Order: sequence, then structure tokens, then C-alpha cells
Amino acid sequence: MNATAGAPRPITIDGLNCAAVSREQALRTLEGGVSAINLTAMSPFVGLSDSLVELEANCAKIDAMSDIATVVTSVADIEKAHHDGKLGYILGTQNSMMVEDDLQLLATMKRLGVRILQPTYNEENALGYGAPFEKDDDKGMKAKGVEWIEEMTRLGLIIDLSHCGHRTTSAYLAAAKGPMVVSHANAFAVCPSLRNKKDEHIRAIAETGGLIGAVMWSPAVRHDQRPTLDDYLNHIDHHVKVGGIEHVAFASDVTEGQVPSPEKWDKSYGPNGYSPNITGVLGDWYTYEKRLNVDFQSLAHTPRIWDGMKKRGYSETDIDKVRSGNWLRVMKDVWN
Repeated sequence: MNATAGAPRPITIDGLNCAAVSREQALRTLEGGVSAINLTAMSPFVGLSDSLVELEANCAKIDAMSDIATVVTSVADIEKAHHDGKLGYILGTQNSMMVEDDLQLLATMKRLGVRILQPTYNEENALGYGAPFEKDDDKGMKAKGVEWIEEMTRLGLIIDLSHCGHRTTSAYLAAAKGPMVVSHANAFAVCPSLRNKKDEHIRAIAETGGLIGAVMWSPAVRHDQRPTLDDYLNHIDHHVKVGGIEHVAFASDVTEGQVPSPEKWDKSYGPNGYSPNITGVLGDWYTYEKRLNVDFQSLAHTPRIWDGMKKRGYSETDIDKVRSGNWLRVMKDVWN
């Protein structure tokens, strides 16, 4: 058992994590009081074969540090990992491109431990359109998306609409057969990024019984200047105002421990990256050195969020809902 086992600390869930899978990073995450993370266990840009290779590699890394980490596939697993002082890895993916040709493979993904999937990332696929598609270019959920929802619901897998375009998001929510989540997106009304969700989406998410996780990724927090913790908390406030405290969560989306070179970053998620209408619209402040939130550059900084919410008048009960309570409810509803 880990030295921190049984410590009187609340469960904390990071709704989207793409940091390195390593001992050093797991320890930093535990230092921040985080109990479990929704790990992007497979790259969103690759097909089935490469996805399986990456999934196996990540599971092997987790197995190699079994004294401090473990794969979790149920709420009971999360609670046990938390009690044992271990970091629980929820295996997730930000796309369904690897199974779009044969949705029966969703069952295979479940057998391999995957528990959270998105229909599409930032591109168009057989299920719909990603966030960079604007207005008429986003034609909404495709016919196969209906089949995808039915199979995801039958298997008890969590449907995540984070990277869907606005019209595609609306269509999926209208077809919901249970809780749907947006694991990591902010409020469009606060920061008009195509990666953020409109108030109509936030309300519809709540109506499904799901949740929306406010995300630390700077292009989704603020455009005109480098964001601070207060800018991030403004999104939590707005999510709560529109959808209710029972439907709000937290996500880091920080690539800690596997930072690309400045050149590679610029061509991926920097100003000249894959989606210029999302990352190329920020102010001149958005540079490699200043890409992260002023007050949050590491999962070790996670307690600053709860302290900030407390200063804004949130009760401990409400903070615990955002910290993990809402995620645990959705997981029980869907996985069970």
C-alpha cells in the first residue's frame, strides 16, 4: 500500500488528461490530490491498429508502476485506488475514428478497459463534425451517429461530446438516451471559442443528467490575454449559472511531462496549428513560453481551483460536486 493510503482527502477526478504516463507525472498528479484521470489513452488522429498499439503501451506503463497507479473501470475501482493512495487511470479516447467502419468494435474497446469515447475529434468522420467546422460547414450528426449512440448506450460507455462542432453537439444531445458529458470545454458566452459550448448546449447536457467540465486549456479560457485562475473560475461560474452545480466538473487538459518542442507545438496546438480558427485567433501573448494558465502549469496546482472556488463563496458540498461528485454520479448511471 502507498504511503498516502487512507489519508483523509476527498476524491478528485480530472475529466480529461493528456499528460505523460510516467512515474514522475503520476506522483505530481497525486501531489495535486487528484485520485483519477480520464486519460487520452489513444491518439485521436490514428486508426485501429495504431490505436491498439498505443493503448497497450500505455497499459504496460501503468502496470509497471502498480505501486502508485492502476487502471480503473468502475466507481468501486476508483474508490479503492483512492483509498490505496494510487492514481486511477480511466482509459478514454477523444475520437471514434478507429471503430467508425465497424461499430461492433466498441464492444472490443470496452473489453480492453476503455470507458469514455468521443464520436469525433476536430475533423469530419463517419459520425459527425468536429469543433473547427463553422455554421453550415458543420452539417451535424450523421446517420451512423445514431447507431453509435445506441451501441454506446447498450454497452454502458460514457458519451463525450467535447470536440464536436456546435451543430453536431446539438444533434447528439437531441438524440440522447441517457447522460452525455462534455468532459473538457468552457462557456462560449465567456470565451467565444469554437471549442466551447453555447448556453443551449450546457442546458441540454444538464437535461440528460450529464455534466460539462471546465477546462484549463488556454485557447478555451481567454483570447485577449494570458488567462489566470480567475478567468478559469469565470467559466465554472457560468456553467453553474446555466446548467446547475450538479452538472459541472473539472478538466486539466495539460500536456505535462511530454512537452513538445516550440516548433512542434506551434504547428500542432500553437498559433499555426491544426485548427487556426481555434488556436490562431488568440492575442500575441499566446507563445510557447506563455501557453499555460498563469496560475496552473501542473496537476500539482489542482488545489488552487478548490481554494479559488471557496474564495468565491462556494460551499464545501458544492466544491465536492465539481471535484468528483458529479463525475461519480454519471459513472454510476452509465457504467452500471
